[in-house]
Amino acid sequence: MLRKAFKSILCLQIYLSRELDRLLPAKFRQDGMRDFVDSVLPKYLRRNMKIYDIGGGRVPAIDTDRKRALDAYVVGIDVDQNELDQAPPGSYDEWVCVDITRFEGKEEADLVICKAVLEHVRNVDDGFRAICSSLKVGGKAAVFAPSRNAVYARLNLLLPETWKNCALQRLQCQQGFPAHYDRCTPRDFRYLASRHGMEVVEEKVYFMSNYFQYFFPLYFLWRLWTLIFYWSSKNQAAESMSMVFEKRSC
Repeated sequence: MLRKAFKSILCLQIYLSRELDRLLPAKFRQDGMRDFVDSVLPKYLRRNMKIYDIGGGRVPAIDTDRKRALDAYVVGIDVDQNELDQAPPGSYDEWVCVDITRFEGKEEADLVICKAVLEHVRNVDDGFRAICSSLKVGGKAAVFAPSRNAVYARLNLLLPETWKNCALQRLQCQQGFPAHYDRCTPRDFRYLASRHGMEVVEEKVYFMSNYFQYFFPLYFLWRLWTLIFYWSSKNQAAESMSMVFEKRSC
């Protein structure tokens, strides 16, 4: 009975949060991860590509059906061998278990995909170096990452890992990974790309996340802060971002 009441209260909080979102402009309602997967990434896929999937682990950025249709050669790179081992059969043609900050590529990839990885890296500068070293000149890197300026990111940096994992398990049934958000802002990413010989060819920012939707009063305050922050800082107020870089030089 208690569990049922809790679930009903939770559903009401989510409903109210979603109703509030309907009052906001469309740009504040776009889910960043979904847009990256459905709209940004597909534009840079073509047949016979060599693709490096950084941090894909057990959930590759390209599923086996699409990989087969594209006749793509995919290299999976992840810090956790267990994650790589759990990927669906045929996801990767080869894999490397390594911390991305210590990885040195062969300048052979047509495309590097880095989805929700760089926020977990202690030194993002080394992450960009690894991405650039993986690409051939003219190759592109499609990157999605949460922003350090997001409220949930700031909380993530303050709260103990045990608390965060417990909340994720209860509310979203998933395991979290330690996050550092080192230089994870649109401005910093542009600078790091330039520093490593890459140029931004596409940039999209998002102002939507669902971390606070389970408690409407907090969600309301977060939404109010998002609007105020955007008014003062524009794209630097983003919750997350999709960016595509092209390698111009070695």
